[in-house]
Amino acid sequence: MSTEQAVIIERQGGVMVITLNRPDAMNAINGDLSHGLWNAIQELDADDTLVAGVITGNGRAFCAGMDLKAFARGEDIGPLNTFVRSGAKKPLIAAVNGFALAGGCEIMLTCDLIVAAKGAKIGIREVKVGLFAAAGGVFRLPARVGYAKAMEMALTGEPISAEEAMDAGMLSALTEPDEALAAALALAGRIAENAPLAVKASKSLVRAASMGIDEDSLWEMQVPLQKEVFASNDAKEGPIAFAEKRAPNWTGT
Repeated sequence: MSTEQAVIIERQGGVMVITLNRPDAMNAINGDLSHGLWNAIQELDADDTLVAGVITGNGRAFCAGMDLKAFARGEDIGPLNTFVRSGAKKPLIAAVNGFALAGGCEIMLTCDLIVAAKGAKIGIREVKVGLFAAAGGVFRLPARVGYAKAMEMALTGEPISAEEAMDAGMLSALTEPDEALAAALALAGRIAENAPLAVKASKSLVRAASMGIDEDSLWEMQVPLQKEVFASNDAKEGPIAFAEKRAPNWTGT
């Protein structure tokens, strides 16, 4: 399977849908999928007509984690490590169906928002195969589900249900089976209605705050973002559109 086949990209308005496409392997991460995902993220960030991205999985899983056979063969999955460290400049939404386990959970946690279908299973199972969740899972989970549940998930390797994830505050929405993608696209559409520069600035500040950066540093971080956004053409367009009672025509400049 080629890189292009392992990850499918399509555009729906201002939203890029990124589909992990190894359904026979529950979308397990190999070299092709890793490279394809990172290529898609770079394309999303580079395209000024796109405001947000949705990552989903083809078949009965979002992503079941590392393809251990590919790992044993030494396949290059370096781009995955780049993705989980860097994420995307634009908002990313995970549409989780079936299983988001191990590296698949870490791809999900790299996204800014998560929508999951009832019955989905979410977890970091690496301790069960002699590893640990080294792609961000062990230190990102506490912010999503709380210390106690994150520690339990990390040490037991046992997943939680989408219903438990919703109760813990991890999810933006819990849907009926097979409806996660539609709900994620609706959420992305709501984001895409807003000014692109303002969305990107808001995302970066919320993420920084969630990482425990102190408030004085956040004020400093906000200064250049505020200068860029408040001096933009979109900052002029928004009030004019409001006064004229029409939808704004955002340019991202």
